[in-house]
Amino acid sequence: MTAIQDTPSFPFAREETYHPSPLYARLRKEGPISRVKLYDGKLAWLLTRHKDCCEALSSDRLSADRRAPGYPEIHPGGLKAREAIPTFVNMDDPGHAAQRAMLEGEFTPETVARKWRPVMEQVVDAVLDDFVAKGEAAAREQRPVDLVKDFAVHAPTLIIYRVLGVPDADVARLSRDSEIRNSTSRNAAETANLELQKYVGGLVKQKMQHSQELDANSDIISKLVVEQLKPGHLTEDQVTTLAFLVLTAGNAALINSIALGVLTLLQHHTQLADFQKRPEALAGQLVNEITRYHTASGLNSRRAVKEDIEIGGQVLKRGEGVICAVQAANRDAEIFPDPDVFDIHRPAGLRPVDCLGFGFGPHRCQAEAFSRTQLEIIFVKLFKRLPGLRLARAETELVYSDPKMNIGVEELPVYFS
Repeated sequence: MTAIQDTPSFPFAREETYHPSPLYARLRKEGPISRVKLYDGKLAWLLTRHKDCCEALSSDRLSADRRAPGYPEIHPGGLKAREAIPTFVNMDDPGHAAQRAMLEGEFTPETVARKWRPVMEQVVDAVLDDFVAKGEAAAREQRPVDLVKDFAVHAPTLIIYRVLGVPDADVARLSRDSEIRNSTSRNAAETANLELQKYVGGLVKQKMQHSQELDANSDIISKLVVEQLKPGHLTEDQVTTLAFLVLTAGNAALINSIALGVLTLLQHHTQLADFQKRPEALAGQLVNEITRYHTASGLNSRRAVKEDIEIGGQVLKRGEGVICAVQAANRDAEIFPDPDVFDIHRPAGLRPVDCLGFGFGPHRCQAEAFSRTQLEIIFVKLFKRLPGLRLARAETELVYSDPKMNIGVEELPVYFS
């Protein structure tokens, strides 16, 4: 089912700034279920409509296991990732459900509000203090401060360190590795990844050695050690891999959502003014629109067909790869009127679940409530503390991330007034 004769190569490159490739919109109209060519010459199905993506991501006939025949890798690093110990992100049920349940209680809306929100607010306040001090020092030298490097990178990273149970003495060194992982070349990022994973493994081992003293409710690594490693439900390597997943899975998407959210608000003065009048009331709607409009993690919803299935009039056969283009689905006019317009006042009938920025179906991001709460706190506190925040550079002069990968901005120079 395709009206476009030439098979395009995937991922598609953005043609300007942070806006998704116009090819997504063209395919959604002319060939919503189309073949695309991957880096290794293999073909996969690309789904660009909201309803088709939701159907595919809800089906147990499609596999999230990247070792399954036909699973579509989008760059060479994916082959290496297949060799790693799998986590529930790339598992099918029942293994997926069993491992996901090990952390489910830590990320419910109730637990996030009671246990983690105070931690988030404390961290964001501290990071804002440092950011304001750097900005004021920069202003005395008549230069801007970088919102990405000096704020967006630190807030979610320090929060997840606290949640995992990383000792304060280790935070500075680990933060440098996280900054490298999220902002530099692939080789440097891979080295930083290895260092972070090695550290997490050492922390798991250390906690296991002192397991009698651990409180399973104090942090996530302690919980995994006490409830999973000590009784023998998981091995030490499996606990390390799962803890590393918690550390890294949504970190880059959160950083990019903060930076792109600030950038977009500063470009939409009327909506920024509305938000500043009622920040707490509009925070949820703002975060929902940012995650829809930008879809900072838009390449993760990939599947392999386990059993033949018909979706949208097209038969997908066993062993074929499927890519659910959630960034295209989030611009589907059947669900979102005027989808290419940034609008924090979208109709109340649109629910957070309609936005596919956190995925859909059984594999929808487990930490969605956790991530949304962070973003709400960050935007409210940032614009309350710095109501005169403004861009120091034109949008077209900003440096964006790899145009074929997830949407991001490398730096965001700003002034405070």
